[in-house]
Amino acid sequence: SMIKAFRAGRDIHAETAKIIFGSSDKEFRSRAKAINFGIIYGISAFGLSQQLKISRKEAAEFIESYFSKFPKIKTFMESLIENARKAKCTESLMGRRRPLPDIDSKNPTLRMFAERVAVNAPVQGTAADIMKSAMVRVDRELQAHKCESRILLQVHDELVLEVKKGEEEEVKRLVVEQMESLKETPLKELSVPLVVDSSFGKSWADL
Repeated sequence: SMIKAFRAGRDIHAETAKIIFGSSDKEFRSRAKAINFGIIYGISAFGLSQQLKISRKEAAEFIESYFSKFPKIKTFMESLIENARKAKCTESLMGRRRPLPDIDSKNPTLRMFAERVAVNAPVQGTAADIMKSAMVRVDRELQAHKCESRILLQVHDELVLEVKKGEEEEVKRLVVEQMESLKETPLKELSVPLVVDSSFGKSWADL
């Protein structure tokens, strides 16, 4: 369901809300977004209840409903923990490893933290790898086309560039093309597209 939504360019949080709650209005979309992000961080019913300002029982029901509607996500998360237990580390899709010596710890706090990292690090780590790869490619293309524009900042999944007047369209084309492309990375093909939005303004604050 999620892959279809991504491929069709639909709002993934609204789609999740429709599937779990039967509605995608603002409140339910907001709840679905908290669950979508929270699940991959290994959020507990208590954590979700605090975030959404609802009872722990209601939060637990939301999480249970999420996994019943998206059972493969639960299976995927369990497989990441199992693999980390065997390898004592976790790995991004581009091969970057994070050691997890506490994955079998007798201390439940340490063990549970390692389990959350085992689920989160491959996802967040792969996202970080994609951004770093994109930054290298964007910088290389800007230099190859003798552009005076340059990358200033990377913030999560955004690149902020300082663009010389007159170079806007060329820079936009190069940046979007390089950020959406995975042809030179070990990922080659994902089951969903990488989609890039772009906009211009006199300052980042304006945007």
